[in-house]
Amino acid sequence: MAPRLPHKRRIVAAIDQGTTSTRCMLFDDHGHIIASSQLEHQQIFPRAGWVEHDPLEIWENTRRVMADVLARSEFSGDDIAAVGITNQRETTVVWDKLTGQPVYNAIVWQDTRTTDICSELDPADFSETGLPVSTYFSGPKIKWILDNVPGTRERAESGDLLFGTIDSWLIWNLTRGEHVTDITNASRTMLMDLASGKWDHRLAELLGIPTKMLPQIVSNSQVIGRIKRMGAFNNVPIAGVLGDQQAATFGQACLEPGEVKNTYGTGNFLLLNTGTEIKRSTNGLISTVAYKIGNEPTVYALEGSIAVTGSLVQWLRDNLGLISSAKDVEKLAATVPDNGGCYIVPAFSGLLAPYWRQDARGVITGLTRFHNKGHFARAALEATAYQTREVVEAMNQDTGIPVTALKADGGMVENALLMQFQADQLGVPVTVPAITETTALGAAYAAGLAVGVYKSLADIRAMWREDVTYQPNPTDPALFDGWKLAVQKSFGP
Repeated sequence: MAPRLPHKRRIVAAIDQGTTSTRCMLFDDHGHIIASSQLEHQQIFPRAGWVEHDPLEIWENTRRVMADVLARSEFSGDDIAAVGITNQRETTVVWDKLTGQPVYNAIVWQDTRTTDICSELDPADFSETGLPVSTYFSGPKIKWILDNVPGTRERAESGDLLFGTIDSWLIWNLTRGEHVTDITNASRTMLMDLASGKWDHRLAELLGIPTKMLPQIVSNSQVIGRIKRMGAFNNVPIAGVLGDQQAATFGQACLEPGEVKNTYGTGNFLLLNTGTEIKRSTNGLISTVAYKIGNEPTVYALEGSIAVTGSLVQWLRDNLGLISSAKDVEKLAATVPDNGGCYIVPAFSGLLAPYWRQDARGVITGLTRFHNKGHFARAALEATAYQTREVVEAMNQDTGIPVTALKADGGMVENALLMQFQADQLGVPVTVPAITETTALGAAYAAGLAVGVYKSLADIRAMWREDVTYQPNPTDPALFDGWKLAVQKSFGP
């Protein structure tokens, strides 16, 4: 247990609401973890390709972990200087502003039910958002709700319904009515002009979305409201909000142009800081907001989004029963020296970067009687590394400046076999930081920066600490060639 600080209000709490769980973590003014509490929530799959969460369950879990994290520490609400929030991006909630009741379950970023909606849109219309037209983003999900849940369009047009990504949903509940979102989450909706950082009413009209549903856009580091009627957290300011991958970028101190991080979680998300310049991709990447501090200029990023990496390991566990826990996959994969020619392309929800093929479906190729469950485990881990290599190569082509080092974070970085294979495939060092919970840490940094717990970006950079670096070894190029052939077999007609 960390020693009690000699003065109050030097602790920052971070709410990390992810795809599979909700955490609350406490950090001190040196960026050290004090305590953590985490709860998983139900994954709802009504039909093939549909993925939902219960917003009320997420809100209840948030309240529970906030109370529990203080119980696990020696601190009280008087010690909390601010709360930061980070969240699964794109996941869409629509709720009644009078009753607070969601009109439908949250439609998760992985959900592909809006394929038909997206097929009718002209990608050129959305070029100023920095995004391709895809089921991945929030705008088509809002339209689906308004088109398919009886009475919602009329209620939205009359001003009774609100839209938000999960950050908005939590802030509205925590503050009892503040309807805001931050600029990183807004940039993932297909509704925000990337250069101005404002809602584009023309795009909202194209999707049939009343603009009165949309939250106010704020920066990532500013006091946006105070928590009400929440026990020990009562009156604590919410002072930092970022989408999870931007929060990880901030937590990894990728604060200069050219610095890059990759988060290994449910999916993989690789972000390259491009400074105050919007870099347009010609190789299947996303132009997005990295962060905005108060009134300072917006910092942008190129992003490579991969839908399925860690969730492929969960599939081996839950659907195939090959392992009893996710951590077992490394031991099982190590029982074989290589993949034996077996490849798994986890296109469960199509393929995102760099392909953006919604028609792609998962395939397993190269099977013979020789293969066993060890090869399946190894192929699952290798799929993560191959997909990341594709994104890095796309980034190198877009910028003309090869990535020379990669900062890695997220749950999968505990897997040394994967991290070494990743370094081998990229041909560059892969570094894991001392604090791998960089998503929550980034939210804490943003909130603490706004209230003076952390003094500057230079201080945040100085707090970054390395744990281990994996140096690359020579690798057989045929391995990656085999992956590329397997990907081609995943494409639909």
